[in-house]
Amino acid sequence: MKNMTRINEVFLLKIDRLLAITMLLLNRRRISAKELSERFEVSLRTIYRDVEAINQAGIPVVSYSGLSGGYEIMDQYRLDRQFLSLEELQSIITGLKGIHASVPDQEISNLLDKVGALVAKSEQPAAAHLGNQLILDMNPWDNGHQNTEQLTTLRTAVKETRLITFSYLSSQSESSVRTVEPMGIVVKGFGWYLYGYCLLRADFRVFRLSRMHNVEVRSQTFERKQETLDRLDYRLGRRDHSTLITLVLHAQPNVRAQVEDYFRPEDVTLQPDGTLMIRATQPDEPWLHGMLLSYGPSLRILEPAHLAATIKEKAEKIVALYSTH
Repeated sequence: MKNMTRINEVFLLKIDRLLAITMLLLNRRRISAKELSERFEVSLRTIYRDVEAINQAGIPVVSYSGLSGGYEIMDQYRLDRQFLSLEELQSIITGLKGIHASVPDQEISNLLDKVGALVAKSEQPAAAHLGNQLILDMNPWDNGHQNTEQLTTLRTAVKETRLITFSYLSSQSESSVRTVEPMGIVVKGFGWYLYGYCLLRADFRVFRLSRMHNVEVRSQTFERKQETLDRLDYRLGRRDHSTLITLVLHAQPNVRAQVEDYFRPEDVTLQPDGTLMIRATQPDEPWLHGMLLSYGPSLRILEPAHLAATIKEKAEKIVALYSTH
C-alpha cells in the first residue's frame, strides 16, 4: 500500500512538472535544458524525457543546438484563451506582477507562467508594449525588502492557520505583546495591514505592519473563524471611524500639492486668490493632529473649535522646546 502511495505521488509530481514546463515554453521564446533542470531541481536526463513526453502528447516542442540553443514551442501553437482579449490578459498579468513584487510566492509565480502562456508568441511584442504602460508596486520606496520578508512570513501563517506573536506599537505609542490568529493581509492607502483575532483583546483587530515588531510564527495552529475579509473590513472600518468630525480648513497655495495628495477633489475648493478651502470628514484621532501640524503655518483650522485649540496647544509646546532661556 505504501509503495502504491509513493508511485502515485511520483506520478503527480511528474504531471505537475510537465504542465509547468509546458507553460514556461508557451510563455517564453526559448529556454535551455540546463535552466529547466535547475528550476525544477531534476537531472538533464529527466528534462530530456519530460520534453519527449510533451511532444508525444501532441504539443510541438522544437529543439535548437548551440550556445543560444534550447527548447521552444512552434509559433503556430497556443492555448485557446476563449473570450479574453490581449488587453484583458495583460491587465491580469500586471495585477499578478504587482502582488508578486510584494509577496514572492511560488504559487503566484506559477500562475504568472500559466496566464502568460495564453499570449500567443506573435502577440508578445504588443503585450510587452502594453505591459510597459502600467506598473503596480505596493512596496515603499525605502524598505521594500523588509516589507516583502514580513509579508511572506505573515502570508505563510495565514495559509497554515498558525498563531503569531509580536510586539505592537499603538497609535498612542503604547507597546504591548499580542498573540493573534491571522485572518488575512490588506493594503489600504499607503500601508499594509493584518486582520486577525487578538487573544489579548478577545476580539478582531487590525494591525499596521509597520508597527509590528519581532513577528514570530508559532507551531500552534488554530481553527479559522467563520469571518470573511470583506465583512471584517466593513466591521473594523466602522469601529475605527466611529468618532468622525467635519473639518473646515483654509490652506495656502504653497501646500496645494500636499492637500491634493491627501484630500478628495470634491473636498477641496480653489479660491480666486489661489488659496484652498477644505471641507472633509475625518476620524477624531491623535494621528489627525500630526497630519494637520505637518502643514505648518500654511494651514488654518476654522472648524471645529476644539481641534483648533488642540493644535494651538501642541504648537505652543513645540515652540517651548526651542525657546532659549
